[in-house]
This record gives sequence, C-alpha cells and structure tokens, in this order.
Amino acid sequence: MFKISRLPAETLPYADAVRAPVAAPMDIDDDLGEGTSLGGRRTVVTPGEVITSSKEYMRGHGTYVEDDNVVSSVAGTIERVNKLISVKALKSRYVPEVGDLVIGRIVEVGAQRWRVEANARQDAVLMLSSVNLPGGVQRRRVESDALKMREFLAEGDLLVAEVQAFFQDGAMSLHTRSLKYGKLRNGQLLPLPPRLVRRLKSHFYHLPPPCGPAGVDVILGLNGYVWVSLGTSQASREGGEGFDAEGVYRNENDEIDPESRQAITDVANVITTLANHDVPLSDALISEGYQWLRAADLEPGAPISKEVGDRLVYDLVLADE
Repeated sequence: MFKISRLPAETLPYADAVRAPVAAPMDIDDDLGEGTSLGGRRTVVTPGEVITSSKEYMRGHGTYVEDDNVVSSVAGTIERVNKLISVKALKSRYVPEVGDLVIGRIVEVGAQRWRVEANARQDAVLMLSSVNLPGGVQRRRVESDALKMREFLAEGDLLVAEVQAFFQDGAMSLHTRSLKYGKLRNGQLLPLPPRLVRRLKSHFYHLPPPCGPAGVDVILGLNGYVWVSLGTSQASREGGEGFDAEGVYRNENDEIDPESRQAITDVANVITTLANHDVPLSDALISEGYQWLRAADLEPGAPISKEVGDRLVYDLVLADE
C-alpha cells in the first residue's frame, strides 16, 4: 500500500515559474459609461480575465470573486449598472423578460395549450385563453374551441407573441391578444444570435416602396428570430381597413409577385450579412443596407458575396468610426 500526498504549491521549487501572472484590473470608469456596455465602448473579456476590484464593485452574472478581484467566468462583453459588473456571454440562449416580443414555432398541441419553441432554455406555453378567436370574437373559450385548436395553430406554424408571465418552472407564458400578433405568413424566418437584437420601443418595421411594390415588413424578435415578409398597409397592420379578421389563422400564403420576392430576399440578405459581422440590428441600418445594395447596382435577389458583404459593413458601420 502506498499513499499519494499533495505538497502545497509554495513548497515547490518552480512554483513561481509556473504560476500564471495576474493581469492588472482594467479601469471600468474609463472603459464603460454609466448604464450598459451599449452606452460606451464595448469591452470584450475572456474567462479568467480580471475585470476590476471587488472592493469597489459588486459582481453580477458571468463573474466571480478571486483574490479581491472581480473575474470573468465567460467570454463576453462587460455591462455596468452603477456598481454592479456583469458579463454578457457572446453565445447564449435567449433570457426572456415580461413584455418581450418573440417569434416561435409550434411544436406540440396539447390540452388547452400549445407548446412553442422560442430559442430559450425551455419551450414556451401559449394558452388557448391567450389567443384571439377567428373574427376577433370576444367570448369565453368553450369545448368546441379546444377541439379546433389545430385549425388555429398546428405543429410547424410560426407566430409572433409577447411574453406575458412565467410559470413556476421558469417557462414563458405567451399571449397573442393583439392584432399585431398571431400566425406569420408570406415571408421567411432568419435565426440569429439573440445578442444582436436590442430591446427597442418597437420591433415592427416597414420598409416602404421602392423596396418592393408593397414594401417589406420586418419583425425583430428579441429571442433572435427575425421575420421578413411581404409588406402590408399601416391600417391593415393595426387592424383597421384592409385587415382580414377571418383569415388570421389561414395557412396558405398570398400570391407574391417576383419583384416582392426579390425585395424580401435582398432585405433578408442584408440582415444576414450584418449578423455575420456581429453588427446589432436596427431599422435604420436595415434600410440603409437595402439602399446600399440598390446603389451598388447589384442584381435584385442575388446572394451577397463575402467581398460585397465586407464592403457593405465597412461603408455602413466602420467608415464613420
């Protein structure tokens, strides 16, 4: 029998030689402004990197304390709120909040509820009582409505909804009790990193003609799902004149002319190019990107090559820095 014992690191003759040097804490006040990292220069840190002193700042998500220092535990960007320092991971699942606009896909139809995949840590739930009935009828849900649930939303259908609350297990509870929400048609879905979609006043954007004969509608879901579709009139989008209350759960797409298809493809290509270069999305940037494509006299609806994408991002984002 023998026993292996571990000597303290201080007793090893080469302890000082193998011990990794500790980086000096960065100056948080100079690197980041008050609020979040979006308000100042975005500082990227790696796991194990010293951020600042724990005597002056409190640690938040994505950090831990070691030797009186706040150290990053993930690779991401530093965010500061007063004296609270946290690190937002570069790659992570969507973390929902009440009031968020999300885009999801129906994965299961159950008893009085739908299960929705929304790019979060667990699937969301949409209750039958949380949707609008066809025609906008306001009444209590009865047994016949439960039997018609697949006529409203079936497996594979896409929808836009709002986070209403959370269940005890942390799952999102969604609702579509607004004419802006509901089943999505006449477009394409773009899955992007959630960090590229910021919380803004509105996540519904309309690019008017000449971006297609009817324009193009863009919905930026905070969970990283972006929907690009055929444009509609403002009255129709808000439930006014031209709004088809009986067709909100229709499965068939409308007839889309070739010019509109090309415009939808171009807008989707611009969004994908910006996301590939890690550029946060906004309505102004998407509109400028489409105008840049038309000014470059590129073929409508054609894919954007790497060289063209690099020039687009440089002209729209990097040239002003």
